[in-house]
Amino acid sequence: MKEQASQNIMEGKDDYASIALKIWDFAEVGYKEERSTALLQETLKSHGFRVTAGVAGIPTAFVAEYGSGSPAIGILAEYDALPGLSQMAVPERKPIEGSNAGHGCGHHLFGTASVAAAIAVKDLMEQGKISGTIKLFGCPAEEGGSGKVYMVRAGLFEGLDAAIHWHPGDRNEVTLTSALANKSAKFRFYGVAAHASSAPDKGRSALDGVEAMNFMTNLMREHIPQEARIHYVITRGGNAPNVVPDFAEVYYYVRHPDKKVVRELFERVEAAALGAAMGTGTRTDYEIIGGTHDLLINNALARVAQTNLERVGGIQYDAEEIAFGKKIQETLTSKPDLARASTVVPFEEERTEGIGSTDVGDVSYAVPTVGVRIATWVPGTPAHSWQAVACGGTSIGIKGMLVAAKTMALTAIDFYTQPQVLVEAKKEHAASIGDYVYEALLGNRKPALDYRE
Repeated sequence: MKEQASQNIMEGKDDYASIALKIWDFAEVGYKEERSTALLQETLKSHGFRVTAGVAGIPTAFVAEYGSGSPAIGILAEYDALPGLSQMAVPERKPIEGSNAGHGCGHHLFGTASVAAAIAVKDLMEQGKISGTIKLFGCPAEEGGSGKVYMVRAGLFEGLDAAIHWHPGDRNEVTLTSALANKSAKFRFYGVAAHASSAPDKGRSALDGVEAMNFMTNLMREHIPQEARIHYVITRGGNAPNVVPDFAEVYYYVRHPDKKVVRELFERVEAAALGAAMGTGTRTDYEIIGGTHDLLINNALARVAQTNLERVGGIQYDAEEIAFGKKIQETLTSKPDLARASTVVPFEEERTEGIGSTDVGDVSYAVPTVGVRIATWVPGTPAHSWQAVACGGTSIGIKGMLVAAKTMALTAIDFYTQPQVLVEAKKEHAASIGDYVYEALLGNRKPALDYRE
């Protein structure tokens, strides 16, 4: 069955490459992925999946399923791009004219590989070789929009026995590091406009409020846990220097490995905003934009994924790809051996704690979850970079995508055929959660469909 699944994926590689590169070209940001989600949905429908679109109050989210009964295995798909990372598929900085966004985290590959894996599993079900349910979750706006959190909150993952995900990267490994819990918000300040030269005393600067808040928050850094991360961008600061700004906005992220600490730090940032407003004679409020939990690692599932990743193996570069990789590395500060893309990180290798955030964390609280990271970028390439966008538009990215698809499909096959693995995974999952009662860090707000506007 594993040989057949791998063969089916490779037979469809040209179609999957075409889909991925179309989504790379669409480069649609969070909650705006209309063409990307439509393409993935149509692909799944054409292979016999039942597709429910617009789930969890999100127009670009969907669930596609095939089969019935247990076990029920879910595969996660992402497809949102990042603003400000427009880039051609070339090894030097060249934005695409007229385009702003780019797939700096490789979600065009993510979504397509997940669809390919789900189809490979479905083909085996159709032939009666395995039984159960396969579900593909179309998950928008992972980049700051917390799309999966709304899907978890809506109960879409209830009844699953396990969930599988993957992520583009610059090496091949099973995910054994957690992620930082994260809470984000846009803080808005309201002042009084006036002529900045002839009547400054009549004005109250909303920008002063933002800057005072940022100053106080930066002073906090000496007095917060060293694992914490607080970062921001000023999204609105006024329109002209000679007009006292009556509106300003700053967008904050607060992160820490412990969700409880995130809540506490966010309250301190909120207090800084209130103090800044009082001191500048302005008014402030905020809108929660996103909030994600840490990622629970499930070793029972991870061991299975490791076996299958080692079976599939890494990425082999041809001469043209080696030349591309060397040129990309000329622009990087880290230049590991290109051959690293052909290897798989051993399961026993010591790893550092994760320092990113993902809404997969909330899924991992709902269902036992396992992920892999695959070398779709030249070794040494950081995520959220133009170099990652460039690699993702080439055969290097496509080769990694196919490795991911096969690894996920083979892992799913084991979950269907080895029921004891799921029993162990559920026990481990329950122990990891303990007496914690899940509550979304973004509260009860509706999906922030306009957060990229």
